[in-house]
Amino acid sequence: MPARLGLSAAFRSLSIRTNQLPQQQSIAAAAAAVVQARTYITDSTSSSSRTTPPRVQVQQQQQRTQPYSTNPPTESTTNNDAGVEPPVEVTPENAAALAQLSEIAYGVKTANVSLEGHKYGLPTLPLPSELHHKYRYSEVVNHATKLLMKDGKLSKAQRDMAMILNYLRSSPPPKLNPARPLIPGHPPASHLPLNPVEYLTVAIDSVAPLIKLHGFKGLAGGGRSLEVPKPIPARQRRSTAFKWILDVVNKKPSKGSGRTMFAHRVAEEIVAVVEGRSSVWDKRLLVHKQGTANRANLNSPALLMRGQRK
Repeated sequence: MPARLGLSAAFRSLSIRTNQLPQQQSIAAAAAAVVQARTYITDSTSSSSRTTPPRVQVQQQQQRTQPYSTNPPTESTTNNDAGVEPPVEVTPENAAALAQLSEIAYGVKTANVSLEGHKYGLPTLPLPSELHHKYRYSEVVNHATKLLMKDGKLSKAQRDMAMILNYLRSSPPPKLNPARPLIPGHPPASHLPLNPVEYLTVAIDSVAPLIKLHGFKGLAGGGRSLEVPKPIPARQRRSTAFKWILDVVNKKPSKGSGRTMFAHRVAEEIVAVVEGRSSVWDKRLLVHKQGTANRANLNSPALLMRGQRK
């Protein structure tokens, strides 16, 4: 049978052998080991250079003269058999970046933010108004949201507008009424749900009145006001049309309770406007008829005299 291994006796003999070496002898042995290692490294490098073929030596010398070569190293240039590590490849772009960082670190050159460090460059100033965070939404959506707002609760109005646009996006394509055509240049009915913002814009612009009646008190005689048609700008036209839509929605009975009921009623009325089923079309037609009937008042003598006085 083999002898049993005594760990305690082995550790004791090892410690005794280690303690027997003086400190000076251990230092001398370490120095001799360092000298021997240096001699071995020198001999190995010289022997490898002697054993390296002349063709490989020429290739290695070319690599030293061209440190920024972008071509991948081949098997002949790496010389893995001789134990020589392949050279570290540095591209010209990385070398330029490292040189620039070293110059900045030593304070030789400061970084120019407008020219360096940006892949696509900085935008030209001043920035256009569309890039401002307050105008990131569509003009029609922003205007309609402000008209939906009550008691200064803008966040609630924005939530309602988001529900309205989501309803328009998920609704089926509307069925257009040829008797009540939409604004010229509108997209096809099948394309409207794909873009709910354009859906809302087409609905508001289609029922927006072109004119309004301005009354001049006392010019019609007998204390009566003289009704005169007057053109209105685009923002006021959209404001009038959306207020008409909200008036129709508020007069309709609610179908239930909840935060989504009002938004869904407004969205349903917008769909009815596009399909020509809403009573807002009658209001627009009435305003245009009154303006056509009162257009003769533009040449009223009382109105012309009033203009001359000013």
